Parts: sequence; structure tokens; C-alpha cells
Amino acid sequence: MEVKTVNAPTKKEGVVSYVNGPVIKASNMRDFAMREVVTVGSIHLMGEIINMDGDNATIQVYEDTGGLRVNEPVTGLGEPLSIEIGPGLIGSFFDGIGRPLDALLESEGIYISPGTSVSMLSREKTWDVTPVAKKGDLVTAGTILATVQETPLLVHKIMVPPNVEGVINWIMPEGMHKGGEIVAKIDDALGREVAIPMIQRWPVRTPRPYRDRLLPNEPLVTGQRVIDGLFPIAKGGTACIPGGFGTGKTVTQHQLAKWGDAQVVIYIGCGERGNEMTDVLEQFPVLEDPRSGRPLMERTILIANTSNMPVAAREASIYTGITIAEYFRDMGYDVAIMADSTSRWAEALRELSGRLEEIPAEEGFPAYLPTRLAEFYERAGRVVTMNGETGSVSVIGAVSPPGGDFTEPVTRHTKRFIRCFWGLDKNLANARHYPAISWIDSYSEYAEEVNGWFCTNVDSRWGDIRDEVRHILAEDTKVQQVIKLVGEDVLPDDQRLVAFTAFLIKNGYLQQNSFGSDSYSPPSKGFEILDIIMDFYHKGLKLVRKGIPISLIKEDESINAITHLREFDAEDKEAFSQVRQRIDDHLARVESERTKKLGGK
Repeated sequence: MEVKTVNAPTKKEGVVSYVNGPVIKASNMRDFAMREVVTVGSIHLMGEIINMDGDNATIQVYEDTGGLRVNEPVTGLGEPLSIEIGPGLIGSFFDGIGRPLDALLESEGIYISPGTSVSMLSREKTWDVTPVAKKGDLVTAGTILATVQETPLLVHKIMVPPNVEGVINWIMPEGMHKGGEIVAKIDDALGREVAIPMIQRWPVRTPRPYRDRLLPNEPLVTGQRVIDGLFPIAKGGTACIPGGFGTGKTVTQHQLAKWGDAQVVIYIGCGERGNEMTDVLEQFPVLEDPRSGRPLMERTILIANTSNMPVAAREASIYTGITIAEYFRDMGYDVAIMADSTSRWAEALRELSGRLEEIPAEEGFPAYLPTRLAEFYERAGRVVTMNGETGSVSVIGAVSPPGGDFTEPVTRHTKRFIRCFWGLDKNLANARHYPAISWIDSYSEYAEEVNGWFCTNVDSRWGDIRDEVRHILAEDTKVQQVIKLVGEDVLPDDQRLVAFTAFLIKNGYLQQNSFGSDSYSPPSKGFEILDIIMDFYHKGLKLVRKGIPISLIKEDESINAITHLREFDAEDKEAFSQVRQRIDDHLARVESERTKKLGGK
């Protein structure tokens, strides 16, 4: 029988004919394929063919091309840009094309030599493998062959690749095995023996197949009140966080990565400043997972492609991240991707497009920018996997519009392909209101779809209170415009009550400290805060309609305590009950004293 290794590459050669930064042209390329990975020059720089024209090809190189000369060789590897998938991904740090940063540091030091090639996953590291299938089993794409307890938080499932099916004639025995070993051998329908390695490969620009797509009706709980309460995202959903410099995009994404209700988190630093990625690399290994108490890195993968790295690798980094996400989704896990930021990725597209001498569209971006954005965001979703399990990929992309202009092309086109928009407000950030997510500009199309989950798991009134809070905030926007013109004293008391209730919502609910005990707030705690605020509003409105001045209603220590509810522990039900009771006693006392006074007259 013929023994075949899945995705085995072949080699071909061409010649460099033109060099323009990360874009080069080569001749003698007729036997190469579009999107094929090549090595360029005598030092074997890694690149990818992005255009074919007869015997000539255009290649984008993922490394610095300084010193590359005409007539140097171009060698084809016989496969598109692909990454390795298998045990060892969790807890690792990779660059944009999948090279492990710790292995690069060990082999190269702090300066990476051009053409350095390091295996993405170690072939020598041993894993405790437990077979799930057995000899004689008929297996199809996605069938789980064996499991590995990769970290205490995650079981890694070694699956049959999507292009293989047949009968197992041999499977790895239980015990410790190296990552480079074969897990199983399968006799396919053509009588060939297909060897399934523990470490497999998958092209990053090709979405992994699934059986069926499901409705996104379960929320991705983030622990951020403004998101979970007003603008929720579903598991398998898409969202973007646009905002100008200093508005808190990166910190918000860090919060989502730390506390998001996902079993696997992939953080992509795409073109960000080196110091920001350094903070991530230093913070994440020492952070504690709020649900398990284990280190957060036991369910996290970091991809670092900073602004001083080659732009072509930046363009590839988001595909590397989404492919890893789909791989864990196929195991039945909920995966969250943080892409920070897609604006830097779009700028890499613009630079490459300019060097290719393509006709620019608006603001110099290539005409295919919307298509590339769509190709990325459409790979999110909640699906039934090939092995019948349910998994999801949620994509949250930060956007950095110049000057905070949400009408620029990247933000505008991104809004076409996402269903959750968390717009950051410069004025809120300047006022030190964090997270600076605007309750006016932001929206979520998932709110109705996840309403059933919140009503079942939090409170049956969740949807009603959410709608009422958003109405109060919208009314407050109108009231604040009047206050700026004529002052608050001329307003009727019912409008002053709206403004005061909105103040309580903003300062007692929407504001949240990223670094204290309030960093993570479960939905139950957020709902309790909102319920107390809205209960005060309803009772206060009744008193206003009875002619009781708003000044008597709001001037009490118990009312001020509402803005401190966020500091309470979520499990301390007694503390919330005491504040509620104190407010009720105060309002009852105000009504009683007013009634006696009017009765006396």
C-alpha cells in the first residue's frame, strides 16, 4: 500500500527579477501556483505568490528584504501559506506567520536573522495521549482519534483532517508520545494508507469546513456591564471597537480577553506598538482565570506582529489567528478572537497595494478592502462541527480611525460586516469615564437573540429593563442639551429626575474600573444594580407627580450609595438588599412628611 502524509509539500525553483521592499517579482514561475508559499534568495526568506502573469509572478515577502538581489533563487514549497495545528498551541506566543517567539529567542537571541525557520510546534515534546477510536473503526472528517490534556483547563482533541475518511488499521497506544509521531493510519476508499500525524497543517486562507451553522442565541458573557447589559455579543458573533487614540480600545480588548466567557482566547496584536504587546506578554502569564483560578495562559494563544515588523506578515497575522480559532472550534470549544487592530492590518494592505501599483480607492486603500474584511469576519459563527459537536468563533476587532472619524473607510466598511458596534467616545475618555463606550452611538443586533438566555439565567425582566435604561439615556441626551442652554433649575421635576437617574446609571453602572475588584462583573450583579436604579426612578416619578420636589427625593445618603453598588461583591446579596431597603425607607419618609405638611396646611 502507498503511505501518504497529509499535505506533503513539493519543491520548484524560479529567479528573482525585481525587488521593491516586501514586494518582489520573479521569472521562470510557470509551474508555481497562486498563493503558493516560496522561499526567496539564498537566505530563504519566506513569501507568498499573490499574482501570476504567464512565466512571471509577484511575491509578498514576510521578512525584511534588505540585501536581496536580482537573479537569486525562488523555491516553491508546493502549498499555500499554512500553519501547524496540534498540541502545544495553548499558552504559546507566535509571530504573524506562526513562528514561536520563545523558540526564536532561544535559537536567535533578541535579533532574528532573515530567513530563520523554526517549527511552529515542537516534535520532541511528549504528551500523554489517550486513544478514543480503535482499530477497525470507520472514521470520517472531524472524528476524534485521541485526546491530550494539553493544560489543566483544556483537553486537546486530535481529529481526522477534513479531506480524509476510511477505516483505522492502526492507532497509537495510550501513554507518553512525542508530538512528531503518527497518531493513526487509515485505509481510505482508494486502498491507500493515510498516516495521520499528531501535528497537522492547514492553509490559513481556507476556512475549515463544518456541518451546519446555528443561530447566535447564547451571549458571550464578558463581565463588562455596558456590554453585557446594553450591547451584548453572542457566541459566534462579530463586533468592532472603533475609537481614536487614548479612548481605551486596547484596554477594552484586554478586558474581553481576560474575562470573556470563552474556553479559548486568541489575542492578535496586529501592527500595534511594541510596548503594548510587551504589556500583553508580561501580564497574561500572571493573570488568573476568574472561573477556574488557574493561570489565564492555560487557555490563551498570543500572536504578536508589532508595527516595526514586516507589513506582509501583518497582513497574514489575522488569518493565522482565525485558522487556529476554527481548529479549536472544531473540537467543540467556544473561541474568542481579539484583533488589535484591523486598521493597522488595512494599512498593511494599502502599503502592499501601493507597491503593486494598483489603482487606489478611497483614502488610498485598495478597492478590495471590503472583500478582505468580509472574508475575515464571515469566518466567525456558531456551528455544528464535522464530528457533531457545537463550537463557536467570536471575532472582536479594534478599529483605529484617524482622529476618531467613524466615517473613514475601514470603520465604515467594517460596520457592514459586524452586528455589534461598541463606539468609543473621546469625550467620555477625557472625562475618565471607562470603558468609554458611547451609549448613543453603540448598538447590538444580538440583543433580541440572546434575550431568552438572559431571561432564563439572570432575570425574566432583563429585556424590559434594558429597553427602559436605553430610553432613559436617550431622553437624558435631549435634557442635557436644554440644561446647557438654560440651566437645570428651569426644567420640570420629571425631566430633572430623568437627568439624575441617567447620572446614577452612568456612574453607578456603566463606569467600571479595569484594575480593581470591579474588573469583572457578572450579569447578575449588573442586573441588580440596574434594578435598584430603575426601582428608585419609578418610585421617585410617582412622588414627583404628587408634587414632591426632586430636591427632597434625591438628597439623601442612601441615594448616593447607588453609585457605590459596583464596589460590592456580586455574592453579597445582603448588601444590595440593605441599600434597596434604605432607599425605600427614605422615599417613604419623604412622602409621609410631605403628606403631613400638606395635611397641616
